[in-house]
Amino acid sequence: MPAPEDRQFASTLANGLEILRCFTPVKPTLGNNELAERTGLSRPTISRYTYTLCKLGYLRSDAVTGRYRLAPAVISLGYPLLASIAFRQVARPLMNELAQSLQCSVSMGIRDRLSIIYVETSRSDTRNSIQYSDIGLHFPIASTAIGHAFLAGCDVATRESLLNAIRIRTPSTWARCKVPLLQVHDEFARKGFCSGLGEQHPDFHAVGVPMGRPIDGELLVFNCVVPINRLKRNGIDKVFGPQLAAMVEQLRNPTYAR
Repeated sequence: MPAPEDRQFASTLANGLEILRCFTPVKPTLGNNELAERTGLSRPTISRYTYTLCKLGYLRSDAVTGRYRLAPAVISLGYPLLASIAFRQVARPLMNELAQSLQCSVSMGIRDRLSIIYVETSRSDTRNSIQYSDIGLHFPIASTAIGHAFLAGCDVATRESLLNAIRIRTPSTWARCKVPLLQVHDEFARKGFCSGLGEQHPDFHAVGVPMGRPIDGELLVFNCVVPINRLKRNGIDKVFGPQLAAMVEQLRNPTYAR
């Protein structure tokens, strides 16, 4: 949130948007009490917001439970952004090819505050398909391979700003992840990718690679996520990391990245 003295900041609009952000795949339905706890707003205030959001089509309520869930109008907010990232279509064939070849999931993401949000995902069509890899999912920058890849690929000022925000806003995460966070640039320079061993999910390992330069104003990052039961010793660094890096290097070619 901006400083309180920022007179241009419309707090009412911000509160409504923050309520929409409370809904996640893990928590698709929420009641007014839960929304009040998550936002810090009073329950009467939350009731007015949820009533208004329902009237506008952004929320819908369950007549029996009184709980709320996101409504179709929310899609109309996000889809224009997805459609504007034309590089999704460019990268999709190579992502599909790598996902099938390695029997894993390959995703493209952009930054959203202190998270990376998936804007494109390719999954292998075997029993090992990683079903939680899907467009719209968020993963924390601090503790995932794709997040570390973003830190390795962004400019110094952005990286320092993000590290400072992680330290201030999520001190417990900073205490747990400080050492690898401060080493992401060196790790990427040494290996050509960033590794995450079970951080995104205990049953999966991942590698991440940044695009290297912004496309349409966004720094794109890619990851490859694989079940640990499919990995041979050092496989994440010897196979998956280099192949993801090779795919991204191919996408950096002017033939693709234009």
